[in-house]
Amino acid sequence: MKKHRYIPMTEQNEREMLAAVGAENIEDLFVDIPKNVRYQGTLPMSSALDEAGLLRHMTNLAGKNADSDRYASFLGAGLYDHQVPVVINHVISRSEFYTAYTPYQPEVSQGELQAIFEFQSYICELTGMEVANASMYDGATAMAEAASLAGGATRRKKIVISATVHPETREVVRTYAYGLGIEVVEVGFDNGVTDLAQLEGLIDGDTAAVLVQSPNFFGAVENVRAIGDLIHAHKGLMVVSANPLSLGALEAPGKLGADITVGDAQPLGISGSYGGPTCGYFAVSKELMRKIPGRIVGQTTDKNGKRGFVLTLQAREQHIRRDKATSNICSNQALLALSASVYLSVMGRQGMIDVCDLNLKKSHYAAKQLGSIQGVRLAFQAPYFNEFVLSLPEGTDLNELNEKLLEEGFIGGYDLSRDYPELGPAMLIAVTERRSKEDIDRFAEILEGSL
Repeated sequence: MKKHRYIPMTEQNEREMLAAVGAENIEDLFVDIPKNVRYQGTLPMSSALDEAGLLRHMTNLAGKNADSDRYASFLGAGLYDHQVPVVINHVISRSEFYTAYTPYQPEVSQGELQAIFEFQSYICELTGMEVANASMYDGATAMAEAASLAGGATRRKKIVISATVHPETREVVRTYAYGLGIEVVEVGFDNGVTDLAQLEGLIDGDTAAVLVQSPNFFGAVENVRAIGDLIHAHKGLMVVSANPLSLGALEAPGKLGADITVGDAQPLGISGSYGGPTCGYFAVSKELMRKIPGRIVGQTTDKNGKRGFVLTLQAREQHIRRDKATSNICSNQALLALSASVYLSVMGRQGMIDVCDLNLKKSHYAAKQLGSIQGVRLAFQAPYFNEFVLSLPEGTDLNELNEKLLEEGFIGGYDLSRDYPELGPAMLIAVTERRSKEDIDRFAEILEGSL
């Protein structure tokens, strides 16, 4: 009789496996590990729990997390508390989607392939680009892959990246660039956006690409067209990382001169889930199509003229000669790409405009309320979408401040002193459509009382 309901191994199975490896008992498997480095005794944990007790225990542990269902979140910095329509979880919970593997056999994967094709189509429409791939792991690796593509396409070994790009994304880009022998040069910012005068001085004939984010890490909207003009004058490429939700209000990067547009699809109906997983997107101009990483799903017709879908381009090392591969990315975030597709389908064109309008109006109302607190001001005057930077009084302990906010039921903003110490005490605040006027007013009241 089995001791454990969910572990399909009997005592007989155990004896047979030990005999096969020449061991008498489980302890014999660890004889190569010196006894003085092995833990002696019993780990300090509770005794065995029955199923009901274990569920209760795990529920209590989970309840210690400050989630955005029970707390009003003003934390963004790359992961946002947007409304996730309930239909999304219904669709992605269907077994034919959540158990699907790589669609190597198109004849039995038409549903999965069509879902990916729709995602690609949506991304092209949002970004104004001509070709999109089946998705990337996340926004950070998407930008790093874009830098890699730019280096290979131009055969140049220098990229310029703005300091207003997400700090973690910049680190990922540097990691990729190091392995490829690409020099990474960072350009500073002025009033919360890329310093164009400094950028112009950094671009030369060896520059493969300029990498910017808009809205950037500070929430500010960059002058994408002007940046594009500077790099294109030297025949380099412009890479833009864009919050896809913001494109319901802002001009598409492709129409502003972007050669590659990347980003994270998390704002499009993907739950924050305490940090991930998310889904990156990657779109390019037609000229760069054959250098795009990952895979592309294409539409075709079968011998009877019936519409069908196939993996039409896979420029990765599993499918072509290793030395010709443009990337070693080995998969895509199909299930989360489906989430984004369902979100865009449910919202529609007008819904995207409406939700962007709510983000804009609520964030600007919050900025007005918070900026009127004595000793608090907006750090920058550049236009912004749904995030902005607050400069706080000198000496403010942001860890202590966020603890006070948490006690009152609020998840506070991101402490920018971690990455931008030159800003002094500064907090990055995100305001999405989920924040009510009451949330914002109470947050301002608690913040004022805590300074």
